Amino acid sequence: MKNNPVTENKWTGILSDFVIYLRLERALADNTRYAYLRDINGFLDFLKDRQIAAGDTMPGPRDITGIHIQDYLASVTGKGISPRTQARQLSALKTFFTFLLTEKYIKHSPCTTVAAPKTGRRLPVVLSLTEIENIIDSIDLSQNEGHRNMAIIEMLYGCGLRVSELTTLKLTDYFPDEGFIRVIGKGNKQRLVPVGSHAVHALELYFPWRNKLNIHPNATDYMFLNRYGRPLSRNMVFIMIKEQTGKAGIKKIISPHTFRHSFATHMIENGADLRVVQEMLGHCSILTTEIYTHIDKAHWQQSILSHHPRR
Repeated sequence: MKNNPVTENKWTGILSDFVIYLRLERALADNTRYAYLRDINGFLDFLKDRQIAAGDTMPGPRDITGIHIQDYLASVTGKGISPRTQARQLSALKTFFTFLLTEKYIKHSPCTTVAAPKTGRRLPVVLSLTEIENIIDSIDLSQNEGHRNMAIIEMLYGCGLRVSELTTLKLTDYFPDEGFIRVIGKGNKQRLVPVGSHAVHALELYFPWRNKLNIHPNATDYMFLNRYGRPLSRNMVFIMIKEQTGKAGIKKIISPHTFRHSFATHMIENGADLRVVQEMLGHCSILTTEIYTHIDKAHWQQSILSHHPRR
């Protein structure tokens, strides 16, 4: 077996440059960058194992062809990886090789000859208004974190926030007199989102508890804090949502993002303009927002079928 540490060291240097590119030029969040890096490293590990088995050297950037990528996708298919995950992995590889092309590491992207796996269209889980109200009603407001948890759910649903947007929301981003919050979304893009009366009331009930905390100096401007006066983590919000939906007797698989889906779906159902919903969600493309029109049609179809005498 041949060893080529020079090639492997070159890949390490390229990956470091790629991470910098994702952070500075694409302005991607930490979790998104880690996901890209995980997918790229999975591909490179596949190449390394394949070349070791063949007794050959690790290929360099210009040695990689579409066949390498197709073989990699075939290998993960054999491991039971879903087409949706494969499509995400291919998307990460396309971004990576576009970066290599821009930086002149390669002359052509090997991804151009690789077709994306067919994933179908999966509609997200959506809560009914009754289910959301049941979750809110199940919150024990006598507990220390009760009003905070209610405010979190009211903000997730009332403003259609991503969990990362909620956990990084600052007090200085909240304008109660105007009824808006300033949200820092993907790519550090800012948008203004109206805050409804239920969310405003929930925040008013939460702030007295928050202000009694021993707040860490670095957390004074964060809106949502844990009992130790530090910013909430994404995981804490996930755990809280899971526990609360269980108490409410909700059998659906729920995450904080479910409230965002529900917000958008209910807006469309009640006649909101698609462009308005796109702007409130912070979607770059209206094609992403259009998924909620499909949910509305699916609900409409099911409603008809459930009442039709010959369904």
